Amino acid sequence: MSTDAVPTVTDPDPVDTGYDLVGIGLGPFNLGLAALAEPIAGLRTLFVDARPDFAWHPGLLLEGAQLQVPFLADLVSLVDPTNRWSFLNYLREHDRLFPFYFAERFHVPRREYDHYCRWVAESLPSCRFGARADRLRWSTETRRFLIDLTDPETGGTSRITARHVVLGVGTEAVVPESLAHLVGEHIFHAEHYLDRQPALAGARDVTVVGSGQSGAEVFLDLLRRAPEQGWRLRWLTRSPGFAPMEYSKLGLEHFTPDYTAYFRDLPESTRDRLVPEQWQLYKAISAETIDEIHTLLYERSVGGYRPEVALTANVAVESATATEDGYLLSCRETRQQRSFTLRTDRVVLATGYRARRPALLEPLADQVLWDAQGRYRVDADYRVSLTPAITGSLFVQNAELHTHGIGTPDLGLGAWRSATILNAVTGGKAYRLPARTAYTGFGVPEDAVERDLPDARAH
Repeated sequence: MSTDAVPTVTDPDPVDTGYDLVGIGLGPFNLGLAALAEPIAGLRTLFVDARPDFAWHPGLLLEGAQLQVPFLADLVSLVDPTNRWSFLNYLREHDRLFPFYFAERFHVPRREYDHYCRWVAESLPSCRFGARADRLRWSTETRRFLIDLTDPETGGTSRITARHVVLGVGTEAVVPESLAHLVGEHIFHAEHYLDRQPALAGARDVTVVGSGQSGAEVFLDLLRRAPEQGWRLRWLTRSPGFAPMEYSKLGLEHFTPDYTAYFRDLPESTRDRLVPEQWQLYKAISAETIDEIHTLLYERSVGGYRPEVALTANVAVESATATEDGYLLSCRETRQQRSFTLRTDRVVLATGYRARRPALLEPLADQVLWDAQGRYRVDADYRVSLTPAITGSLFVQNAELHTHGIGTPDLGLGAWRSATILNAVTGGKAYRLPARTAYTGFGVPEDAVERDLPDARAH
C-alpha cells in the first residue's frame, strides 16, 4: 500500500454509527477485501457470513491437492506484499518460513491455503461469522443500504446500515438436470466428496462425471484407493478430452487486468461466445494431476494387466434411472451421435459451479438494471448498475464472468479487484495499481492506423 496516499473516509453525520462498506459473504475474495481495507484510516467496514467459521471447499481438501495458482495469489500480496495478512507473514507467524523455504514450493497445498484464510478470518476484527444476511434494501431517507441479519444459532435479529455493499456470496454447485432427481447419498456433487466417502463403501462401480480439476482430483483419489476397495472406475466428460490447463507464460496473461479491460470492451455477444471457447484456460486439469493419473494407470498395467478403469470423452449423460441394484445412466457419444446405457453404483458429479443471485437481493431486485439475460451489469470498478435513486454502490465479487471474463474466479486477480473496489469507495487512490500488467497487447496496437473494412455487400 502506498504510504503517501492513504485516504481517510469521514462521515459528515457524527450521529450515524453505520458502516462505510459491508461485505456479504466471507469466501477468499471478500476476505481479501477485508484484509486490504483494514489499513485504510477511517474506513468503517464489516464482513458477515452465515457460517460459524471460515471454510473453503472443505469437501475437496484432499491430501496432496495443490492450489493451481502460485502462493503470491494470496489475499493481498499482488497489490500490497507488505500487508500483514500476506501468506509469507502467515508462514512467519506459524514458524513455517524455513520449512517453506526448503520445500522450494511455488504452489502450496490446498489445505494450507484454507488454514491461512482461517487465520486471517479469525484475526480480523471486521469479520463476523454466524450472521446471515436475509434482506438488502435501500433507504431513500438515510441514503444507506439496510441489511437485516439473523444469528442462525439463536434466531436473534439485528439491522446494520452501509453506504456501500459488496456481494461475495460465492457460487453454487451445478447439478445436471438429468441427475438432479437422484441426488442424495449415492449420487452427489464433488463439493461433498470427503463428507460422502463413507457412502462409497460397498460399491462395485463408481462413476465420476466432469473433467475439470476437481473431477481429476476426485478420480485420482478413487484410483489410489481402488485396489483396496475393489472398485471398477469410470470417468466421463462432455469435453473433447481430458485436457491440460493452458499454463504457458503468455497464456497466463489472460488472467491480468489488461485482458480484463480488453474483454470488457468487447460486444456482449462476443463475450458470451468467447468464454466457453476458453475452457482450457480455466476449466481444464493441471499437468501434474494428469501425470499422476497416467503414472498410476501405467504402473498397474505392467505385465499385461488391464485395470478396471475407463476414461471416456465426448459423452453426455442425458438421463438416469434408479434400479434395484444401482443406477442406469443413459448417455450419448456426441461425436458419433450414438446412444448407450451404463450401470453404476455411485456417481460423483464434478460438474462445476455457477454464480447465483442471493435471495437477500429480492427487495432490491426492481432497482437493479439487469441485462437482457437477467445478469448483473457490472462496470470497470465492479459496481452493479442500479437506478439513479440509489446513491450508494453495490459491488460484486466472482459474479461477473460475463462482463469481465475468465479471470473472474481466479484467485490471482482477487487482490487487484478488491483494491479496485476500495479505490472506488474511497474516491481516491487507496492502492496504487499498475498501468500495464501484461507483455501481450490485447486489441488493436496503439501505434496502428485503423481503417474501415470494405463492405462485403458491395462485392
